[in-house]
Amino acid sequence: MPTRARSAETANTHPTGVIAEETPFADFTDIAGFVALPRITALALSPDGKRLVAAVQRPDANGSKYVSALWEVDPEGLAEPRRLTFSVKGESAPRFAPDGALLFTSARPDTEGEQNGSANNGQSHTAIWRLREHGEARVVADAPGGLGIAGVAADGRLLATGSVVAGGSSDTDAEARKRRKDRGVTAILHTGMPIRYWDHEINDTSPRLNLVDPVADGKAGPLTDLATDADTVSLLNATADLSPDGRTVATTWTRRDRRGETGTSLVLIDTARRRRKVLLRGTSAHGYAGPSFSPDGSTLAVTRVTGSTPTDTSYDFLELHPVAGGEPVAVEVGDLTIGEYVWAPDGQTLYVTGDLHSRGAILAVDPATGRVRKTIADDAVYSSLHAAADGRYLYALRSTIDTPPTPVRLTVRRVGEPRRLPAPGWVAGVPGTLEWVDTDVAGIRVGGWLCTPKGASARRPAPLMLWIHGGPHGSYNSWSWRWSPWLAVARGYAVLMPDPAMSTGYGHAGLNRGWPRLPDVVWHEVETLTDHVLQRKSLDHTRTALLGASFGGFMTNWIAGHSTRFKAIVTHAGLYALDQQHPTTDAAAHKVRVHRTPDDLPEWYAKYSPHHHAAKIRTPMLLTHGSRDYRVPISEALRLWWDLVSGFDGKPQDLPHRFLQFTSENHWVLSPSNSRVWNETVLGFVDQHALGKNALPDTVFDW
Repeated sequence: MPTRARSAETANTHPTGVIAEETPFADFTDIAGFVALPRITALALSPDGKRLVAAVQRPDANGSKYVSALWEVDPEGLAEPRRLTFSVKGESAPRFAPDGALLFTSARPDTEGEQNGSANNGQSHTAIWRLREHGEARVVADAPGGLGIAGVAADGRLLATGSVVAGGSSDTDAEARKRRKDRGVTAILHTGMPIRYWDHEINDTSPRLNLVDPVADGKAGPLTDLATDADTVSLLNATADLSPDGRTVATTWTRRDRRGETGTSLVLIDTARRRRKVLLRGTSAHGYAGPSFSPDGSTLAVTRVTGSTPTDTSYDFLELHPVAGGEPVAVEVGDLTIGEYVWAPDGQTLYVTGDLHSRGAILAVDPATGRVRKTIADDAVYSSLHAAADGRYLYALRSTIDTPPTPVRLTVRRVGEPRRLPAPGWVAGVPGTLEWVDTDVAGIRVGGWLCTPKGASARRPAPLMLWIHGGPHGSYNSWSWRWSPWLAVARGYAVLMPDPAMSTGYGHAGLNRGWPRLPDVVWHEVETLTDHVLQRKSLDHTRTALLGASFGGFMTNWIAGHSTRFKAIVTHAGLYALDQQHPTTDAAAHKVRVHRTPDDLPEWYAKYSPHHHAAKIRTPMLLTHGSRDYRVPISEALRLWWDLVSGFDGKPQDLPHRFLQFTSENHWVLSPSNSRVWNETVLGFVDQHALGKNALPDTVFDW
């Protein structure tokens, strides 16, 4: 894959890896260069606040996948970043141990595996590694199914996630995995729901939580399975934390319920006795997620998630629960949709991030009352939040529509502009202007972001792309690597990205407006805003295109049968035949609970399932879908494609529709090469039908 002339990789001087200079990316017409840009995914702050480490992804040599490496970033913002790790397999999930050593996960081979007891001598699964500021990385813990880091205690003990073959144990897992592989056994005997999640099958392994005792460098620590009775769903997608003293694990615990439902409770596990008790019992009506111990171990910050119904969507409530039991403290966050939260080292403040008003915010909360003391920032989306030990600073990744996630330092006591910290993958600027636009829709202000190319004017009006986001609980409020409007803007398009009904960051009322997923409500708000924007003479109302993914793809599929105003429609991973999608998605229990069945609600399905309106589609459509998508199974695209092709009366060579299938991708297109193909195909298809440019090639190999 072509890259820029000077990249972070080539600017390094091994072994220090210091970047002396890096040319910022500016050419958004270069899709290959955009796809190859370094992207920062996570931060880790040392206990003393003197070291900040970032996980940075880049394409591998073939462009087949992104590989992560760890970089040291100066917390003061004075020194250039320095690359710490260099393996082909990559390193991710950085986290600091209490003694200042850096922990991370990697599938790289352990060259000393025979000596230190590691099972990761040349295997492909991930192990937990430890790297001192000076010296070589050593394996801390390893298991045949791979391990992740869920928590670190003050004495150095770790909470590690893992798995064993269903019906087996940690002692027999290596042999069981080898036997299945050697014999080519791929069968799964399902005993209930769920059976899939996102892009992989479940029920063939049982997730586990393990305690890892601290050991001297150079030896892998022993694992203690804290939940030997866990079945295949007990710890499925569990979120967990280890108390500072290492004596208690707080984790979500899921059980199967009647009629395909599940309930997720919050349980406490005594690490010494391996005894478990329920702290907060979950049902299909509400469950729990995201436990986080306060620094003294007395309190848990927890998210309570309500179950959706035909009249109410699901809501998140942040609560503080005494570990010993007692009345919780409800945290009042206003319109903020909760993203993540982290305790200040002294335990006197809980910092909460999330979506707010098509941007984001960091709130400082008083744990005693649950009230917000102050807003630290409300100008961008902040993630990977860390509080410095001295209480002066917060470190986070800051992202806006026109700025990729970038490490910043924020001052806690004096609110001001965050300080950008030099790191790989910075962008010089975007090829257009970013503007917030809004209008009144039945007494409600509905808004969105408008990206306009430079030079757009009444004499040279820009064609418009309308993008509808997924979710539907989502927001256009930050940078996107997968759907970057700036690639279209660099091509001359204006891009409108609305936050209509059911968008995050507008309180519970905003989430529920338009429920249960009513496309006509969303379309009315989106179309009203679009018409408002198209009053500008710098935009061309005769050359417009519609794009959406997931719920946005459902919207584009539905709109295609209800409007002919667009020149082209792109639908990615979109729901089409709801009677088919609802019981076959990996979230079937949720979908059927809300929408029942066509026999129960025939009028709702007749009105809102896009497949009932396929005969009215007149606009050329591009379908894109991943074969490994279990959230919106590819059968949705297959059925829509058949209806489009079989319903076309013209010559086969004149078919205006196209179907771009990715056999190795899931709900998202993630690999660098496929991302490039997706962007080039989408932009080429819209060019063809909105601008009348040259037709697309017959195959992607012609690019």
